[in-house]
Amino acid sequence: MPGLSIPFALPAAERIAVPFVALLISFLSYSSQVLFYYIEPGPLSQKQALWFNIFVAGIWWCYERAITADPGRKGWVDKVAPVREANEADGSVLTFDRKLRWCKKCDAVKPPRAHHCRKCGRCIPKMDHHCPWTTNCVSHTTFPHFYRFVFYAVLSMSILAYHLYIRMMVIWDNRSLPSYLGPPAWAMAHLFVLLVVNSFTLFALGILLVRAGWGLVINTTMIESWEIERHEALVDRSLRTNGYVYASGGQRMRIQHQEFPYDIGIWSNLCQAMGTKNVLMWFMPFGGGPSVESAGTWEVNGFEDADKAWPPPDPDKMSRGERIERQKEDERVYGTPEEEMAAFRKRQQQDHKRWKQTEDGGEESENDGSESESESEEEESTHAEVRKWTNRDGDTLHDYGVDEDAEVLSEDDIPLGELLRRRKVRAFEQT
Repeated sequence: MPGLSIPFALPAAERIAVPFVALLISFLSYSSQVLFYYIEPGPLSQKQALWFNIFVAGIWWCYERAITADPGRKGWVDKVAPVREANEADGSVLTFDRKLRWCKKCDAVKPPRAHHCRKCGRCIPKMDHHCPWTTNCVSHTTFPHFYRFVFYAVLSMSILAYHLYIRMMVIWDNRSLPSYLGPPAWAMAHLFVLLVVNSFTLFALGILLVRAGWGLVINTTMIESWEIERHEALVDRSLRTNGYVYASGGQRMRIQHQEFPYDIGIWSNLCQAMGTKNVLMWFMPFGGGPSVESAGTWEVNGFEDADKAWPPPDPDKMSRGERIERQKEDERVYGTPEEEMAAFRKRQQQDHKRWKQTEDGGEESENDGSESESESEEEESTHAEVRKWTNRDGDTLHDYGVDEDAEVLSEDDIPLGELLRRRKVRAFEQT
């Protein structure tokens, strides 16, 4: 699940998310300090209170930035997408990147790592997920603010947990004393509620901090982690069906394993995500983040050929024209259907020879037939399975806020001029 998400089917719950978080911060941060006046060993010292409230101020500052920072202002694609027309008069080369996708909702190209958020209503650069607790997208420009908010929240709640633990131990050590010598009943109840709420929130945000930190180190968003898992599932399925899977419409698609291209090393990943090489600014509440102008092109690790794009081809999200084009490319690389049929018949003859050498040939033949039936049944159900595919956490792209309708394209959704331009690119590359 994308980090303590509110079901997107409950818009009313999302409207009260920000006031709820503000109330939670106030309850844990300030009511606890008032409570400490009524429970031994007394209130926080001046130094303890100073540091604790500095970290709480960091929560407020970073939370405000995570809410109000623009995840990708409208029109950013036109400024950063690596697209420029060729000037055929002077013989210049068409430089439009054929790997760029098209967003039918924005009616514009979709740069690498961008996705159309159905809440924000536009394509978001390096979209991680739409966070209902900030009512904003965690993106290339807002991720540093979001991560610092979670970091200061975990740090402050860890300090609070320490002070709560000390006071609980004092009460436990004095459990044999008369009740009138201990704290009042309302203070005990307040302390218990603080313990439960702080522990649960600290546990949940601690997991989110580790998960977001791991994604920061390997330069992978939550959506890209989903795409990696999806691709691995397709590769595993293709290995059971001779390297092919079946797309909508019945076309076969060859699936090849691809490495994630944007993991360029720990230090480079951290600097790219935080927008600076100054480590101190990574943790400062007033620290900035990367600009949207840097979201048009991304440095890659070079593990894959330059003509391969991320995310890898998904059979259920490709137009019929793209699937046919890939089939033609497969024929050029792997041979024509006639050649594949000849190779299949050769393997069939070899299997027949091995079958004759077995003692119980009839039984083996029956087993082979059942395997073929099960394989065909698996291929027939592939399309329905792909449509509803979820990762190991049970999430779809919809759960991350992605507008899945904008991800699935037919050729009718792409303008004619765009199709002609892509055809020019393909023709140029083949020459």
